[in-house]
Amino acid sequence: MPSSDYHENLWETIPVGLQPRDFQARLAFLLRRVQPGERVLDVGCGEGRFTAAPAVGIDVAEEPLRRARTGRSEPRAGRPELDLRIVPPAGPWELSDASFDVVWAGETIEHVADTAGWLSEVRRVLRPEGRLLLSTPAHGPLTLLRAALSRRAFASRFDPRSDHLRFYSRATLAALLEEFGFAEIEIRGLGGVPGARRTLLAEAQRTRW
Repeated sequence: MPSSDYHENLWETIPVGLQPRDFQARLAFLLRRVQPGERVLDVGCGEGRFTAAPAVGIDVAEEPLRRARTGRSEPRAGRPELDLRIVPPAGPWELSDASFDVVWAGETIEHVADTAGWLSEVRRVLRPEGRLLLSTPAHGPLTLLRAALSRRAFASRFDPRSDHLRFYSRATLAALLEEFGFAEIEIRGLGGVPGARRTLLAEAQRTRW
């Protein structure tokens, strides 16, 4: 099955208007770090819940973009003014080099098969010293220990039918971003108990070279 069909079929199983996990906290994290006038790219924008004009939103599936434009993602009204674009699951995005001040990727990197290619595109479209902001499920030591000790927790966390392809801890995410030319990396946990947070929130700056 072509990967584009896979993503379209996946979105058909997601209820319309489902609120993202930790939505308010993640939105506050994003808004505190974007300055007026900055150009923002929302990667994996889904139904556009984090996307606001004049930001550009991109996704690999058309279904969530259709929901955002037409208002199917209730209770939101349709927002045809948004600049929402479909991009291929693999390969370059049709976006100019160094054309964004901020890239926001909420709960996206864990779904990416070609992480190296994806981060290379993120870096390409960011201007020098532009910022990457992202969130992803956390897989710290206590989370992994719980999964190791509980068959139910392991099955839930690593369900082979899940669309989560990558699993990140604070350390592995920081090392990955540094390897791909990001600096000033700050990562903190969100939700859950200390040592077993649900979500990682990361901020990193694209180096000049």
